[in-house]
Amino acid sequence: MTDPVDARLPRPADPAHLDELRAATDRAAATAEPLSSPHAGAPEELLARTEQAIESASADLLALSHDLHAHPEEGYEEHRSARAVADLLARSGIEAEVGVFGLETALRASIGSGGATVAVLAEYDALPGIGHGCGHNVICASAVGAFLGLAAVLADGGVEGTVLLLGTPAEEGGGGKELMARAGAFDGVDAVVMLHPFSYDAAVQPFLGRRQLRVTYTGIAAHASAQPFMGRNALDAVVAGYNGVAMLRQHVPDTDRVHGVITDGGQRPNVVPETAEALYYVRSATPETLADLSRRMEAVMAGAAAMTGCGYELVWDELPAYLPIRANLELAARWTRHQARRGRTALPPGVTPASLAGSTDLGNVSVRVPSIHPMIAIAGPDISMHTTGFAEAAASPAGDRAVLDGAVGLALTALDALVDPAVLAAAKAEFEAAGGVLELADLLG
Repeated sequence: MTDPVDARLPRPADPAHLDELRAATDRAAATAEPLSSPHAGAPEELLARTEQAIESASADLLALSHDLHAHPEEGYEEHRSARAVADLLARSGIEAEVGVFGLETALRASIGSGGATVAVLAEYDALPGIGHGCGHNVICASAVGAFLGLAAVLADGGVEGTVLLLGTPAEEGGGGKELMARAGAFDGVDAVVMLHPFSYDAAVQPFLGRRQLRVTYTGIAAHASAQPFMGRNALDAVVAGYNGVAMLRQHVPDTDRVHGVITDGGQRPNVVPETAEALYYVRSATPETLADLSRRMEAVMAGAAAMTGCGYELVWDELPAYLPIRANLELAARWTRHQARRGRTALPPGVTPASLAGSTDLGNVSVRVPSIHPMIAIAGPDISMHTTGFAEAAASPAGDRAVLDGAVGLALTALDALVDPAVLAAAKAEFEAAGGVLELADLLG
């Protein structure tokens, strides 16, 4: 006999759906062919030297990861984090600039000269309440490790090329990379590499484009009991819009997402609310479908205003919109090869569930420069990003292993692009075939 349900408590979700996603992923992974590249890449001697340099710096890299984890800072407030990166580089004789591209917590450091330019990106912002529940401490430490590994082989001048380390603030909703791009951070960059912690090792994982829509309704205040007929209820408009979104969800692709909260619903029940407001996140898999979903959202919000006799104002993207990631398969294949030397199997596209998708401002970079954003496992598939469990994993032994394995993967992928012209040529040709450079304003207005 089962225990009675306490109706006063929330009912936990049935894990059956996650179990099926996990089983389907395991079945697909068993027969999947990893991404591969026909190009030679960098010679083994250079790869081994770079890997050894990263291993030699392992204590500093893990200390950095744990330091950031212990002192989480939210977007555009990552002063301590950026300084910790700069201090570590200084101990290796590399000067970093903090407060670049118009952002106080953006960072830039450069090594090498001439040749192609590859940028390694570091994120270090945390989430309110749960700290590094997205594992940005791992992202940062692995990027710094890759940069130091590459510095070791570029220092003697035997390898022509330039490597940038870019610290990119406020990925969690602030759009730091888009603002840096507008300020020229990626001008002259030939390829971009970064990674993200996850519950699987994946060379490519879908990330959705995301916009923010704030809708404000203006009604007419009235006594809610004595003269309700004289009022026009702004909260009714918000609720009608919210319900309209629920109906819209039936008629969008499975990969689309719309979710919102009511940020202002009035002040007292006995006054018809004169103003009310809601904030929505609108996500889709391509820039074109994101634009279409945006238009449909506008129609829903306008309809809610008409139903209730309220005025309305729509404000899109008070912070920059995020575009879907355009993954570069040539660079992802290099990552796959180098993760194999670390004992990891980076799954190809289409294996991990597409529904396990968030959004990132790396998408805005990926339509400007050939880019990769592979995923590296630090937790099991039952632990989601943006949870306290994932935050714990980001400072666990699995998180530490990801820092070093990820640093090696990023560094060796960058080295292939610097040393083997065929690798970079293939990456650029793929980028152009996918549409070349796209600007956010051209896509979404």
